[in-house]
Amino acid sequence: MSDFSLPSGFLRDMQNLLGTEFPDFAASFDKERFCGLRLNPLKCKNAEIPGDFPFSLEKVPWASEGYYYNAGDRPGRHPLHFAGLYYIQEPSAMAPVSVLDPKPGDYVLDLCAAPGGKSTQAAGRLLNKGLLVSNEINRTRASILSENVERMGVRNAVVLNESPSALKGRFDSFFDKIIVDAPCSGEGMFRKEEAAVTEWSEENVKTCIERQAEILDCATSMLKAGGRLVYSTCTFNPGENEGTIIAFLSGHPEFKLVSSPLASFFAKGRPEWANNDPALSDTMRLWPHKLNGEGHFVALLEKSGEKSEGYTVKKTADKNLTKDLRLLFTKEMKIRPEAADELLEGTVPVEFGENIYLLPESFPDLKGLKVLRPGLHVAVKKKDRLEPAHALAVSLKPCELTEWADLSEEEALKYLCGETVSCSPELKGWLSVMTQGFSMGLGKASGGIIKNHYPKGLRIQK
Repeated sequence: MSDFSLPSGFLRDMQNLLGTEFPDFAASFDKERFCGLRLNPLKCKNAEIPGDFPFSLEKVPWASEGYYYNAGDRPGRHPLHFAGLYYIQEPSAMAPVSVLDPKPGDYVLDLCAAPGGKSTQAAGRLLNKGLLVSNEINRTRASILSENVERMGVRNAVVLNESPSALKGRFDSFFDKIIVDAPCSGEGMFRKEEAAVTEWSEENVKTCIERQAEILDCATSMLKAGGRLVYSTCTFNPGENEGTIIAFLSGHPEFKLVSSPLASFFAKGRPEWANNDPALSDTMRLWPHKLNGEGHFVALLEKSGEKSEGYTVKKTADKNLTKDLRLLFTKEMKIRPEAADELLEGTVPVEFGENIYLLPESFPDLKGLKVLRPGLHVAVKKKDRLEPAHALAVSLKPCELTEWADLSEEEALKYLCGETVSCSPELKGWLSVMTQGFSMGLGKASGGIIKNHYPKGLRIQK
């Protein structure tokens, strides 16, 4: 229930826009918000609820992997959250990626990606096929983005810390699909986040409109002909929604709005709030008084021209390093040979200091880019040997391994706190440490004890 006052300017504007609908809209701010999570297809096949899942869930109708959970539950504290089985995400925020509908093999750019909700949703749909570039201009937020990409076991993502304008000249006609979840005035989050209320101002709305136009302009040249771009905000303001879209279309005639099969779940955009162009009816508005979620706006745009393959960049892998990694995978981490081959397929090992990553071979030259995560972190160089990396362990499933350690919920919590845990005396050496068959990270077994290698910066407090 809200215990704060909504900005008077916001209320005045919404009353003028909504008319007789305004009382229902205003009343929605006094209702409990809806809580959601997304199951991770990289961890559980088809994002189906595991039989022993500890929380009661109900489907989010517009997201195949999305579910509502009870407000009294605390899934963020459960070991399965740290194992990347699910991502906690507001239900309406699942709509943009559902509308864009990335497919395995697509090249996808998430241009304003932190903290990672839409990136990890797209990654789940790519199923580690193709390429995901997740970019965030703010360094601190980019680090959080990188951690979430790692936790969800994503193998084909590169995390960048760049401005959209810096990327514009590096990825000409490169991506099949682009996500622009634009910085906005956040009116749709008023019920969820009190900070969104205190930071709101009419001046900030104007600033957001200018920034949204700049970001969209940067995205245009990076999309292939025939490619699709989803634009979304979590605000109600027409200037940031219908207004931004119609201004973009007037300056970019090569783009058009397209309808989505999911549109039936949402209200139509409002042409009368912009220039009365009927095409704006293909945009989508998510109203908190009409569905079980917060306020959002979604527009799906397509670039004209015959769909092209764009371009790929083939790199030559260091054969010795590749050989060393295959030995690390199969001998040290007990990865099945066929699974090790699949890990290495379509990638090039790259060294960043003492760390080794598997960079998707289709990614252009990294030189000059601020890179936080150049693919999957698989190994750390230690003098004359390689040790497996935490991210590698997190990305693995039991079907890819010959050995692993599976912990009870109580043991898993101890592991996440950094404690040693017991195991079968038969287990030796490096292991993926799991709970209910979902990997949380690394351990090293000896004498019936697993030495903890869960990163100190990720450990939880008892």
